[in-house]
Amino acid sequence: MPKGENTRNHIIAKSAELFNQKGYAGSSLSDITESTGIKKGGIYRYFASKDEIAMEAYQYAGSVVVGKLKAAIELEDTAIGKLLVYLRVYENVVEAPPFIGGCPLLNLATESDDGNPQLREIARKGLAGTLDTMKAIIAGGVESGEFKADLDIEALATFTLSVMEGGIMISKLEGDNRHVRMNIESLMAYMRTLCLR
Repeated sequence: MPKGENTRNHIIAKSAELFNQKGYAGSSLSDITESTGIKKGGIYRYFASKDEIAMEAYQYAGSVVVGKLKAAIELEDTAIGKLLVYLRVYENVVEAPPFIGGCPLLNLATESDDGNPQLREIARKGLAGTLDTMKAIIAGGVESGEFKADLDIEALATFTLSVMEGGIMISKLEGDNRHVRMNIESLMAYMRTLCLR
C-alpha cells in the first residue's frame, strides 16, 4: 500500500476512535492532529474538512463492528443464536467494546439527530443495513421452521436492535455490563416463545 494511502487510512482510523469517544462536535482539528500525530497541513493534504474526515471515520468504525458481527454470526447455526450475536459482541461493552467508545451507530445517531444532515444520513444507512441483516436472519429462521410462520419479521428486528442499543446505552452510562447481559437473557427467553414447539 502506498505511503499516502497508509497515512490517509491512519487519519481515518484514529479519527474514528476519537469521534466515537468524544463525539464529532466534541472533537477539534487539534484533537485530530494530536490523535494522529500529523500536523494540520498534513491532514488537509488528504481531507478538505473535518466533515469529510468524520464521514469516512464513522463508515470505518461501522465496518469494523460489522466485520466482528459477521465473523461471530458465521459460528452460529440458529436464527436465535445469530440475533443474539448482536448483543453478545457488546457483552463487555464497558471494558472491551468491539470498537473503542462503544457502538458507532448509537453514538452517531444520538449526536447527529438534527445537527448534521450528512452524518445523520450515514447513521440512517447504518440503521437500515443493520435492520435488513436482522430481517434476513429472521426470515431464514421462519423458512427453516425455527420461528413460527406468522412471525412479524420487521417487528422482531426492530425489537432486537432496540434491546441491543438500549442495553449498550444503559451499561455505558452506569459503567456496568449487567444491563447488556440481562437483555441477552430476556431476549433469548422472548425469542423462544416465537419458536415452533
